[in-house]
Amino acid sequence: MEMTMRWYGKDHDTVTLEQIRQSCYVTGIITTLYDKLPGEVWTLDEILAMKKEVEDAGLHLAGIESVNVSDAIKTGAPERDKDIAAYIETLENLGKADIHMVCYNFMPVFDWTRTELERKREDGTTVLAYNQDTIDQMDPEKMFDSIKNDMNGTVMPGWEPERMEKVKELFALYKDIDEEKLFENLVYFLKAIMPVCDKYDINMAIHPDDPSWSVFGLPRIISTEAKLKRMMDAVPNKHNGVTFCMGSYGTNLNNDLIDTIKMLKGRIHFAHVRNLRFNDGMRDFEESAHLSSDGTFDMYAVM
Repeated sequence: MEMTMRWYGKDHDTVTLEQIRQSCYVTGIITTLYDKLPGEVWTLDEILAMKKEVEDAGLHLAGIESVNVSDAIKTGAPERDKDIAAYIETLENLGKADIHMVCYNFMPVFDWTRTELERKREDGTTVLAYNQDTIDQMDPEKMFDSIKNDMNGTVMPGWEPERMEKVKELFALYKDIDEEKLFENLVYFLKAIMPVCDKYDINMAIHPDDPSWSVFGLPRIISTEAKLKRMMDAVPNKHNGVTFCMGSYGTNLNNDLIDTIKMLKGRIHFAHVRNLRFNDGMRDFEESAHLSSDGTFDMYAVM
């Protein structure tokens, strides 16, 4: 196991690689090429330059979060094979650069959903938070405007302005996509990329739906232990694995985190070890510190 930290690049992150290196026990970096759109090929030169920047700071490029999957692939549009070919070429270049883990998601429209980006806690820190009652009073465009106002000029992966400005068009793309169809498209994608993953020993770590229930009627296919098992059984390759994000699976208190970890044995390629604190209801929560006593989860048992 390697301790890593997400880095948003020198153009977007206020924390430098040099500062991350001073963090106790953190030796690895998780990052991505932030100017790349879904469907674009990452060239080997671009990947090597990214890797060199991390290594020059005395750190290890442990993996990528994310190589984004295009909407054409998720919806099964006619151009999906072209985008899958580009994805395979990117994976091949990552493999040539000796990078062996890719975190990705298969969520429609939104990569993650929160209602607050800066909820203040008792100690003065600020955290992400979610309240279902707030969501129920919004439409997708209003939610984007709310998130955009809280961004303070930063780039939030999955909430890029150029993408969210097309939110109506995105919802139109998915109007006929239910859970079954989305799952079929995921399996099609995974079967297509497994040969290059086998060749270069690349672990694909799918990120769970966040939160783990439908928002604005969008389908959810990576949200429960049963759905995870179905995905792994459909593509029973060791490189087809998961990102065990406690802050996403754990949004549904009916998900038993310990049982899920046991079921996923050998297929957890990446983990977001995070705690949540639930407030007035099952769909009202905020991030908390890592101690079990500060949130809802038994962090000791998880580790």
